[in-house]
Amino acid sequence: MTKWNLIIDVAACTNCNLCTLAAMDEYVGNDWPGVAAPMPKHGHRWVDILQKERGQGTMIDVAYLPTLCNHCDDAPCAKAARDGAVEKRADGIVVIRPDRAKGQRQLVEACPYGHVWWNEELQLPQHWPFDAHLIDQGWQQTRGQQSCPTGAMRAVRLSDDEMERLARAEKLAVLRPELGTRPRVYYRNLDRYTKCFIGGTVSAESGGVVDCVEGARIRLLKDGQCIAQAASDNYGDFRFDGLDEDSGPYTVEVTAGAVTRAREATLGQSLSLGEIRL
Repeated sequence: MTKWNLIIDVAACTNCNLCTLAAMDEYVGNDWPGVAAPMPKHGHRWVDILQKERGQGTMIDVAYLPTLCNHCDDAPCAKAARDGAVEKRADGIVVIRPDRAKGQRQLVEACPYGHVWWNEELQLPQHWPFDAHLIDQGWQQTRGQQSCPTGAMRAVRLSDDEMERLARAEKLAVLRPELGTRPRVYYRNLDRYTKCFIGGTVSAESGGVVDCVEGARIRLLKDGQCIAQAASDNYGDFRFDGLDEDSGPYTVEVTAGAVTRAREATLGQSLSLGEIRL
């Protein structure tokens, strides 16, 4: 059986918020029986884009992470629900039934991703229901995908085996896999948000002129062992990405010709070492 999944490319998201606005346009003031009661005009962000700044000075980037209901196969909200308030459909979509969920505020607390929202006026827990009412009309994409100008969001309907193969082939990841909830929202380039880098710029002085060094060999050492290698680009820049936050001391060793320089770095958040003069 095929089931719905959502793939989001963190590197392609520009924080335009059109997916957020599309969700509001679809649900604010609109009642979709069996799927969603009207979304409040203020306070809810069923599609929410998180922002993270990495680095310092001239070596800095910003990652944007669209977050929403993960439509987990082992959904904590479903375990906390009473009276069949949460339905896991055969096509993989999770629906918090507005006709059965009234007063069940425990569903908000049950979601470890923070994507069950409480509607005080209606006394209802609510979430983004994968635009199930549109899917049931034959739509092959969500409103967020339809509105995204960069193609960062894509809905796919595949068997579990096919989705597993696609995730491996495209190096997709899910948020907080340690929770064991088995989300159906996958991310490409998730390291842009969850991981750190160590970088710097290699320069050298010759004839009284300081210039960038292209092609310098750089090694990243951890506990005396080389764990990664890189070369400086035509601006003298290098970067080792995909490192764990708060992972402690590293040594960066730069070599160009017969000259080698080493710099120590302690990694908490992403770190630019600035200029390394040979």
